[in-house]
Amino acid sequence: MTVRRVLFVCSRNRLRSPTAEQVFGAWPGLEVDSAGVAEDAEVTLTTEQLDWAELIMVMEASHRRRLQARHRNHLKGKRVICLDIPDDYDFMQPELVALLLRKAGPLLR
Repeated sequence: MTVRRVLFVCSRNRLRSPTAEQVFGAWPGLEVDSAGVAEDAEVTLTTEQLDWAELIMVMEASHRRRLQARHRNHLKGKRVICLDIPDDYDFMQPELVALLLRKAGPLLR
């Protein structure tokens, strides 16, 4: 089985992307990581993470724009998918988990 490396990105890496990392981290065939694009993120996005990832899932269109503005060279050949999940949820909130499973799950099977 081939392993896919998936990076989840949100603003501050406190709620949405760490929840996604937790939810999909146990899925077979996936290696996952998460980061934030804000300066004060818990884990600030690095170029090493971008180089590592085969698939990048951002929570909002603004995250994709920020990625392209700051890291264009590291996105060549990478698929960046916007999940359109607003910053309205707490870490591991059941509604957020359900939304992630519905939006990202089918793309990761």
